[in-house]
Amino acid sequence: MGKRRLGRGLDALLGRPDDDFDSGPDAAEAASDLRHIRIDSIQDNPYQPRHHFDDAEMKGLIESVMRHGVVQPILVRPAEGGYQLVAGQRRLLAATEAGLHELPARVVVLEDQQLFEIAIIENLQRQDLNAIEKGLAFRDYLNRFGVTHEELAERLGVDRSTVTNFLRLLELPDEVQNAVQYGRLSAGHARALLPLESGAEQLVVYRRIVAEGLSVRQVESAVAGEKPAPGQPSTPTPTAKAKSNHVLAIEQRIREAVGAKVEIKLRGKDRGRLILHFNSNDEFRHLMEVFFHDKREAVQPAGS
Repeated sequence: MGKRRLGRGLDALLGRPDDDFDSGPDAAEAASDLRHIRIDSIQDNPYQPRHHFDDAEMKGLIESVMRHGVVQPILVRPAEGGYQLVAGQRRLLAATEAGLHELPARVVVLEDQQLFEIAIIENLQRQDLNAIEKGLAFRDYLNRFGVTHEELAERLGVDRSTVTNFLRLLELPDEVQNAVQYGRLSAGHARALLPLESGAEQLVVYRRIVAEGLSVRQVESAVAGEKPAPGQPSTPTPTAKAKSNHVLAIEQRIREAVGAKVEIKLRGKDRGRLILHFNSNDEFRHLMEVFFHDKREAVQPAGS
């Protein structure tokens, strides 16, 4: 039996027709019980990847719920003392703000890993997540369940490059990531900064983008060290140190294998450094698990 791809199964779980949905064990997951349940019995989804909601969209949804109620059921699973949200965070928030006491829901039985996958897929399919939220969700999933980039992509029904590209955005400085999260910088601009090796260089160019309104193409040219077009700003910009395609490919392979930012810095023909980055104790423990294949070895770094 091939690997299960929840990217197709989500439509069936959410109650939308899907003629291609497989029968067999996966189809049993789609079986659900529609009922009306009290809002105060619903717990938050601990794996919800979305953290930012557009105020104007939420206001419109709340007004719609006040006039018509919740038309599309949310998805929940049984939990101690009630239910746990699987999909429908915005509808649940809108119903609460509209003063409703109960709403329609489909009840399904899911394991934690399936719950996490569906939370990601729902937001990916509806384009609700910003690029940084997607990267954070992917990284959290990889750390929790110890799968590779390729395995996660297969389970979500996306290309492996999609997973890797969003994860790479988490290598950018916090200031740049925050700008993407709050809509002050596009994902295209952020990706154009990645060839710059240091966070300091990335911040310099990011602040130029904000101050001068540079396009993605202008950023790519600046990072590559090209001269600005006539009439364009000529502020000096740090350029990325040249690495061969071979070295870049090796960095990419290691990055995908360990799920962390990787740098190879050469110091001559046969010398150099391999640097692995981590931003939390959880990420450090994940790296130790990768190296030692044993969670007992996944200690915290000294001084933590």
